[in-house]
Amino acid sequence: MVERARRLGRWFLALDSLLVILGFFVVMPMISLRFVDQLGWAAGVVGLALGLRQLTQQGLGIFGGSLADRFGARPLIVGGMLLRALGFASLAYAESGLALILSCIISGLGGCLFDPPRAALVIKFTRPHQRGRYISLLMMLESAGAVLGALLGSWLLNFDFEYVCLLGAGLFVSAALCNWLILPAYRISLRPTPIKAGLGRVLADKGFCRLVLILSGYYALWVQVMLIFPILVKQMAGSSTAVGWMYSLEAALSLALLYPLARYGERHFRLETRLLAGILLMTTGIGLVAFATSLEAIFVLLACFYLGIIIVEPARETLMTRLAHPGARGSYMGFSRLGLALGGMTGYVGGGALHDYASVQGQPWLPWLVLGTVGVVTLLLLAHCFAHRPELTRLRA
Repeated sequence: MVERARRLGRWFLALDSLLVILGFFVVMPMISLRFVDQLGWAAGVVGLALGLRQLTQQGLGIFGGSLADRFGARPLIVGGMLLRALGFASLAYAESGLALILSCIISGLGGCLFDPPRAALVIKFTRPHQRGRYISLLMMLESAGAVLGALLGSWLLNFDFEYVCLLGAGLFVSAALCNWLILPAYRISLRPTPIKAGLGRVLADKGFCRLVLILSGYYALWVQVMLIFPILVKQMAGSSTAVGWMYSLEAALSLALLYPLARYGERHFRLETRLLAGILLMTTGIGLVAFATSLEAIFVLLACFYLGIIIVEPARETLMTRLAHPGARGSYMGFSRLGLALGGMTGYVGGGALHDYASVQGQPWLPWLVLGTVGVVTLLLLAHCFAHRPELTRLRA
């Protein structure tokens, strides 16, 4: 019975992830195209709004995870998805920078509620030897949802941005209903854990905290697929449809390579080796964009960048789940998002500001070289962390 419940839980979580990622990618990549490319807003303003969403969602994730440890997964997931739907719907009517920022913050608050318990359910529904493969399969499914969402969003953007936002909101309402009607009232920790105790357990784990903070550099690179990469591709191609091609490339690489690379990596490489190799590829891809002069070259470097993400993500998520204490899973998975909060905020605001500055100064190469430097620093800090924390390096996927 327990194994059957786990199997059904994995199926439900996979379908739920498809709805969530579809709703997210219908809207998020279109925000920079709508407000920067179509309306001519400063990329720094839009980057600030996107960064605050990231900071709100991931920075407060530890509190969402602690609430889930205390009250269970379903109430947090349903409430968070409805709040995300409200945030996306309000984006359709944002006519000022303040309105855009408020809509993004509402969306982020929703994410801080539903994201940590969903991550903790992955641990609950899988045994340790299954986890890496299941995370890889989830990522493949999410890549397919991302490209479908981006294609739908870019197509609807040709008609009206309001349609983009309302479709994204509708998908999150549908996901909330599915969770309310189908998901049992699971506890995600061994027992209901007081919020203060869960937070205290995580903060006392210095090695885990240090690793999470270092990974903020990785996320500063990662979020550029939502901000300046779509702007660059749109400008070089002259059509927003090319942004859909960008996500199609990601989906094709993920569907073809993610699972076999993850399986090969599990057998032959340690988790930290896979993390470092993937971030090296991302750094190479994003740094060399500074010297690219054609759309074809941009897509080759994007392929390198995506390949790095494909290698990093299963290893990173597996490592986070392995390090999560069974008595505070929600708190650990919530805190693990803090790197995304800090890196996402820095990446969005810094990337947007660099784009604006480079445009004014006629130096289009500048943002990409700065981001490449961020990748190099992240690699060095990670290598130092793994060299001095043997309890991390002995873990294998």
